[in-house]
Amino acid sequence: MSFFGNFGSSDSLFGTSGSNNLFSLASEMSMIKSGSYKKLLKAHYSGDSSKTSGSTSSSKRNDNPDYILDKLIRDKMNPKVSEEAQQANSNLTTGLSYLKSSVSTLQNANTYKDTENGSSATDKVVSAMKSYVNDYNTTVTAAKKSTLSNKTGYVANMMSTTAAYADQLSELGISIQRNGTLQLDEKKLKSADLSKVQDLFSADNVMSYGSKISSRVRFAGSVSGSASSSTETKKPADASASDLKTDSKALAADELYAKVKDANGNETDAYDVEKILSTAKSFVSNYNGMFDAAESSSNSGVSANLSYIKQKTADNVAKLEQFGFSVDKNGRMKLDADKFKDSDMSKVQSFFKDYGSFVANYASRVNYYLTTNAGASNSYTSNAAYNVQAASNYNEAV
Repeated sequence: MSFFGNFGSSDSLFGTSGSNNLFSLASEMSMIKSGSYKKLLKAHYSGDSSKTSGSTSSSKRNDNPDYILDKLIRDKMNPKVSEEAQQANSNLTTGLSYLKSSVSTLQNANTYKDTENGSSATDKVVSAMKSYVNDYNTTVTAAKKSTLSNKTGYVANMMSTTAAYADQLSELGISIQRNGTLQLDEKKLKSADLSKVQDLFSADNVMSYGSKISSRVRFAGSVSGSASSSTETKKPADASASDLKTDSKALAADELYAKVKDANGNETDAYDVEKILSTAKSFVSNYNGMFDAAESSSNSGVSANLSYIKQKTADNVAKLEQFGFSVDKNGRMKLDADKFKDSDMSKVQSFFKDYGSFVANYASRVNYYLTTNAGASNSYTSNAAYNVQAASNYNEAV
């Protein structure tokens, strides 16, 4: 194989396959300067009989090994993005901004009320839904040609979420097209029960369609480029997930609820409430810490398992409140220490034997995907309808 035969393969001289490259710009620049590769280039051209003696000065310059090496290095260090991709990147950024606003309108309770100026709730909802569908389609269309991989990953997840709610959306006159965009039947929406629209986009329910879309749009809008530029200093999500697993198991274990012994070593009927409270506080801290850091992950395994924990918590809000735990609209926990200490610790343990074990199981999975499987390539597709560039980390409806 000739020296230049390498340039056309995926493992080319300046390719993207890492360890398979002939050399990297950073570590092998000295070899370029030493002339090793220049000699190969010269040898290649000196033996190329296709070059005619009547070449112009421009072609001679272009065939010069020094020029070619310089050009390759410049191209590698300053990759060009097509005008089409640049426009798509701009449209995606703008579309996400508009989509955030249109989702917010559909989550606003005032949208579902008649106004004094004569605007009916139905008209307001239809107008808001038209904006949502238009902004959604702009975002999806742009994402397919965009090179902003972090943003397109969230768009792919948003599309997956929409597909999971296809039946509920259809009842409201919204259908999903084969290319992933939405189509609105205004007549059907006008005749629909507006309470169903409000429930579907509810901001109070963290597991509603609207809340999930809002979350994805918010995170997509907060990242830039194809690599994260975050300077986050919070506790790593995998550390919080691992500690949450430990706390969850501890709150279910008999050891934590061992009865206090008196001065003579005899067991009493009292619990070490302060010790249990300390573990409960740690549980809340790690629960929130895991979500704060991991919700911005573009890994489908992380997102899916976070949603299972959210759902389990949402299903047990009433029971959690009995022990002083509260959950806000963003799914974060707080603990009323006084109310917790007044609780029956035997009931706390009984509750955490189920709830805590569940959380520990899925926190363990979050930790796994954040560490072991973070780089897995699981392309999200649905009959080729929702294939978005650089969305390899999303293959589950979350």
